[in-house]
Amino acid sequence: MYSLARPFLFGLDAERAHQAGLKALDLAFRSGCIGLVAGPRPAPLPTRALGLTFPNPVGLAAGLDKNGEHIDALLALGFGFVEVGTVTPRAQPGNPKPRMFRLVGDEALINRLGFNNAGVEALVRNVERARRDGDGLLGINVGKNKDTPNADAADDYVYCLERVYALADYVTVNISSPNTAGLRELQEEQSLRRLVGSLREAQERLAATHGKRVPVLVKIAPDLNDADIDAAARVLSDLEVDGVVATNTTVARTSVQSHRHAGESGGLSGAPLMGQSTLVLRRMRARLPESIPLVGVGGILSGADAVAKMAAGASLVQCYTGLVYRGPELVAECVEAVRRRKESPSGGTAGRA
Repeated sequence: MYSLARPFLFGLDAERAHQAGLKALDLAFRSGCIGLVAGPRPAPLPTRALGLTFPNPVGLAAGLDKNGEHIDALLALGFGFVEVGTVTPRAQPGNPKPRMFRLVGDEALINRLGFNNAGVEALVRNVERARRDGDGLLGINVGKNKDTPNADAADDYVYCLERVYALADYVTVNISSPNTAGLRELQEEQSLRRLVGSLREAQERLAATHGKRVPVLVKIAPDLNDADIDAAARVLSDLEVDGVVATNTTVARTSVQSHRHAGESGGLSGAPLMGQSTLVLRRMRARLPESIPLVGVGGILSGADAVAKMAAGASLVQCYTGLVYRGPELVAECVEAVRRRKESPSGGTAGRA
């Protein structure tokens, strides 16, 4: 079915296609036709990570559903978990349009959306309305407002954490988007230590208040050098963060420099990101204790890509751009590829959940 819809969607501006695709998905879900769009749901592949049991280890990365408006329809595609956001304390429009570009021959996207969202209160209302039938889990990705200085960033992140804590199965802290000026500076060792320290204090306080401990993960960039990765791993280990999402999009253009959109600013995702993001994942896995699981994301366009992330040390994986190019069939393909890896004599899980 997606092969029929893709030429129409690719005839639209990338951001308009994004919105049209989500509306069509919602319509299919409400009319009971989601199976025609997504195909057969993957058989369960229970996976234990972050102290949670996921129905399968293949999730949707943040960015597709920034305001949590399409949770039920997205879970119906067969994802084991869906991550919504990035959400900020206050609504903000993001960067000027156009701000999304397809690099079709490279199976890639460049986006400079800039945390465009309706604010955390709107997301909370949407999550509360979601039925969330079935056993798919929900992650909520939080960020800071563009006009909040880095010195005050912890206030924004803690505020969002407080608002979404009771509704989320886990929360991801996004300090790695290249589309908010200065945001990636929060990955520097001392800034990261202060921010994560504030969040860990808030997490423990919220756990006592709500009677449950919601895991908090940190999402890192693929553009960190080896020394940066080592420093980040020290901080995340010392502060006993619950997990790491590796990685966000890249500002590098080496593999797409001949494309007409290569000069567009923003984060590059899709197939060209696979190698670098997996290298960062592998190095982070080698530097972190086994008690801290990793979520592998960046460049997954096939089941083999999902398996490669697992082999590099991921306990869970996420897709986004691959869904744009491959459609919903990618979800089941990835689940089945991971299943075959786990069932093979030389397979098994990578890392300890």
